Amino acid sequence: MSHLISISGLHITMIAGLFALGAGTLWRRSFFTDWQLPLRLPAQKVAALAGALAAFLYVLLAGFGVPAQRTLYMLLVVALALWLGRITSIGHVLCLALGVVVLLDPWAVLWPGFWLSFGAVATMLYATAGRTTVPLPQQAGRWRRLRAAVALGAHTQYVVTVGLVPLTMLLFSQVSLVSPVANALAIPVISLVVTPLSLAGSLLPAPLSDGLLLLAHAIVQMLAQVLDWLGARRFAVWTAPAPPMWSFCWALFGTAWLLAPRGWPHRWAGMLGWLPLLTALPSSPPPGQLWVTAFDVGQGMAVLVETHGHRLLYDTGPAYSLDSDGASRVIVPYLRARGIARLDGVIISHSDLDHAGGAVSLLENIDVGWLASSLFDGHPAVEARRQARLPHLHCVAGQSWTWEGVHFAMLHPLPSSHTDISLTPNARSCTVKITAGKHAILLAGDIEAAQEVQLLARSMEGELAADVLLAPHHGSGTSSTPAFLSAVHPALAIFQVGHRNRYKHPKAQVYARYGDMGITRLRTDVEGAVVLAFGDNIDVTQYRASRPRYWHGM
Repeated sequence: MSHLISISGLHITMIAGLFALGAGTLWRRSFFTDWQLPLRLPAQKVAALAGALAAFLYVLLAGFGVPAQRTLYMLLVVALALWLGRITSIGHVLCLALGVVVLLDPWAVLWPGFWLSFGAVATMLYATAGRTTVPLPQQAGRWRRLRAAVALGAHTQYVVTVGLVPLTMLLFSQVSLVSPVANALAIPVISLVVTPLSLAGSLLPAPLSDGLLLLAHAIVQMLAQVLDWLGARRFAVWTAPAPPMWSFCWALFGTAWLLAPRGWPHRWAGMLGWLPLLTALPSSPPPGQLWVTAFDVGQGMAVLVETHGHRLLYDTGPAYSLDSDGASRVIVPYLRARGIARLDGVIISHSDLDHAGGAVSLLENIDVGWLASSLFDGHPAVEARRQARLPHLHCVAGQSWTWEGVHFAMLHPLPSSHTDISLTPNARSCTVKITAGKHAILLAGDIEAAQEVQLLARSMEGELAADVLLAPHHGSGTSSTPAFLSAVHPALAIFQVGHRNRYKHPKAQVYARYGDMGITRLRTDVEGAVVLAFGDNIDVTQYRASRPRYWHGM
């Protein structure tokens, strides 16, 4: 709905058309005055100029997004063709608009709006190519014309909805099943009622404008309630893993077959091209093996742990601002791209914002089985858990469970830690050791030197040993003591840190300590996300190395 209100190409075209109609009408009427302006400049050219100028001003007000640019450049091409007396096709107009967008902003191709905007128009052009529309005679009844307009709008909505399914799955790993109904309600209400009321309210004097704007607001509010109700239905969205390129191309072929002109044989068979796209299942490791993904969330911590049939998230990333965090920007998009709609458990090590900042966003967007943490009552994540009726327990040393042959053991904190007000949140960090076969990983949260000493004191020989260590407290100067590193004796250490973070993590002397002990060091601010596959060996994949971009070296 926000797209319709702010940057809808329909509204830009409507505004341009209204101004063009008004300017052309006034210009023609001047023929009956002493000026006789139409003899100096044709009214069609004046109308085109006025429409193009109005569209440009509206797009500026709308923020100059890619969809708005697309509409503006198409209108400008049409206006220029009219001025120059050139005949142009709509396909040429679309290609010229695309070329101008890419020329002015080459990085626009990285935005989903670029592909969705041009893809929607291209789909409509393809679906109507070669088709002729018989115009209704002038004496046709009003209701007949209305039915024809409704039928045309319904067909256009069908074409756009169906045509964008492969692209939507590629970009968002989900397709809205209620979007046709939502658009059927929102488009006419916003375009024919709310937009005219808003424009009139912005031009008319204060007493009348207030009433019009309040009426527009009330209509939008009621529409939003209806759309929220639709979006909350369990059947509202179909999710699946992001398709590989072969599946996407096959789905595009099927879509082209489905939307082919009448007379094309067995058009329904095009839907078969969607089967690999919509029926794919999330990947998972074989039984007894383990996948671990240390996300690149900036200065914070977030680790996804996957067994054959279960998934656990350790920490939820940092809070970036009041409306942005590691979960909404990194974790949730990743889970959706993988087709993961549910997490069996979430562990939030402690209450620091770099570890719990994305908790609320995660709980609002992903189904979670249970939550374990060292959070205090009243924390936003705890309140969100209560509203969702989600089981919650405190992390306590001695807790353990096994999923498909992979063993999880909670090593810290002690039960008394949760009532000891003298302890800092770091001191209560949930520390988990995960063992898959002969390999193990230790997730240490933000424990510091004092907690490392406690772990060493109450652990049996070899109990802390792990092949991989998530560096405690991001490699701060108050953690990773030599005795602790010797007891863990990892072959690999992962530092989840932000690029040029203000804490200067990892500290130079601590980072050097790992190197002096022969431990391989990986930093998420350098390597990006780190993926570990625990089997007979531990296979390590670094996101930036596997998917290089030219700006990584800048």
